[in-house]
Amino acid sequence: MTMNAPSQQPSFLPRFSLASDVDEFIETLARFEEGQLSPDAWRKFRLLRGTYGQRQEGVQMVRIKVPLGYMVAEQIRAVAAVAERHARGRSHLTTRQNFQFHFVQLAEVPTLLRTLEEAGVTTREACGNSVRNVTMSELSGVDPQQVFDVRPHGEALVRFFLRHPKSSDLPRKFKIALSCSPRDCAQAAIHDVGLIAREEGGARGFRVLVGGGLSTSPQSAAVLYDFLPEDQILELAEAVLLVFDARGNRSNKHRARLKYVLRDLGADGLRAVIEEERAKIRLRGDAPPVFQATPEPPPPPVDQATPCDAAPGYLAWRASNVRAQLQPGYHAVFIRLPLGDITTPQLQAVADAAERFANGAVWTSAEQNLLLRFVPSGELRALHAALQAAGLAADGANTLRDVTSCPGADSCNLAVTTSRGLGRAIASALDGAIAAGGALGDAVHLAKDASIKISGCPHSCGRHHIADLGFHGAARKIGGKAMPVYQLHLGGGVDGTGAVFGAQVVKIPAKRVPAALLLLIERFAAERQGDETFASYLRRLPADRIKELLAAHTSIDPADAQDDEFLDFDAQNGFVVETKAGECAA
Repeated sequence: MTMNAPSQQPSFLPRFSLASDVDEFIETLARFEEGQLSPDAWRKFRLLRGTYGQRQEGVQMVRIKVPLGYMVAEQIRAVAAVAERHARGRSHLTTRQNFQFHFVQLAEVPTLLRTLEEAGVTTREACGNSVRNVTMSELSGVDPQQVFDVRPHGEALVRFFLRHPKSSDLPRKFKIALSCSPRDCAQAAIHDVGLIAREEGGARGFRVLVGGGLSTSPQSAAVLYDFLPEDQILELAEAVLLVFDARGNRSNKHRARLKYVLRDLGADGLRAVIEEERAKIRLRGDAPPVFQATPEPPPPPVDQATPCDAAPGYLAWRASNVRAQLQPGYHAVFIRLPLGDITTPQLQAVADAAERFANGAVWTSAEQNLLLRFVPSGELRALHAALQAAGLAADGANTLRDVTSCPGADSCNLAVTTSRGLGRAIASALDGAIAAGGALGDAVHLAKDASIKISGCPHSCGRHHIADLGFHGAARKIGGKAMPVYQLHLGGGVDGTGAVFGAQVVKIPAKRVPAALLLLIERFAAERQGDETFASYLRRLPADRIKELLAAHTSIDPADAQDDEFLDFDAQNGFVVETKAGECAA
């Protein structure tokens, strides 16, 4: 479905919203406020419309869907307007390529939804037990290593499942991802359905993975088909959904994901019941799918250039944030958002930059960054200057310093610790080491290709399980007092062979984590073999060796513990574990 437009003018606005969805929200809210709808029924409804309770009473988190991570400047301006009016002037980018707004008053949600709907943006099935946002690599279509662009297939899946009769009443959430290259650039292996582009005999298709997931019991997806022709993916995805709907555990939400169906049936058993559903679907005689994505705006001329001298920091930014595209003369440029946060003026600057220096499109990434594509070589210096003026020219995108974190105890009911506070402390320590130079700065540079991901609890919203260095928040009693600590996970990752989950090695007091990390980096530089990466180094070290290296940071004598170590990051008062019932399994 696209917006009406002049017949000769294609619409570049990816429209997924319906005005009737907003009308229904307003009517249902009124019924709840008048006592005609129970709190449980209201909660189920609002979650499926992206409205989620926060740790703080009386305010909501509202999540919007950004299918496949693709938006245009007009939609980014709508996000900025919503953030300014309803969310304290800030937006947060998630690890599923969505935007979230925090501290929204419930009474303001209808106006927020209307603003988004007018720009084609929906919150439908962004939360709740539904088919969540379909994700893909933000570089699909411009990646020199891609097999083919998977966005048309992804958009077909989005439009097929959005408002599908089964999409809003599942046993638990259901996640789909598409990778455009064999290296699994969209991390298909941790999804309920993962599709990795392949070609066989000149025909396009996908390697199909099912039953992956993270949280407290992570599992790499099983290979369902090594090659499935592209025209069968909608049939396949619907069949998997129907199997999940029928066999998912509706009595125990903690064992309700598709991965538990896979564990119960095994890969062969799951394949058999999926094939049964596929046969039923084929009997319906549905028309073959049409893979046609909303068109991306045309690129500027390849020789477009704005005269501009290189500003300080340009070379470091260009080295880390800029990628040559498949299309000669053009570049994809990452905008690093610390911890996924961005202000209203910065969003407006991104929209302006997209129209002035790129093709008017803005992409979101699972690493909580933004991306502009089709930037001509001659515009890179001017783009950097414009981003620098907006405070958006931080280098180090997708490197060790680009820490990923969930919102943590700042707003989440389930979180134990303020993961974002740790993320800021780690980034500051790494940036400080580089600024100081010397051996430690050189070591941080050597370790730059590793990833750091943080969650405020074991549930892995920050994807700590698949990081080279992952941390999840916990608590430990020291001398009768609670201290915030982080469980260290080492050696996680996703590639074309599947997902590997980091080994849980040791717990570190929260305030000591940055120093412990710097120590590991120092040891890596001293013990590196050949051109070994930091990630490879961490994987080859025995757990006992890691514990030995970090003993001074993990061993705590109550008599020696500092008062500050009993405080979480950004906290003024003593640390207290205050978890509440979360709505992610409601």
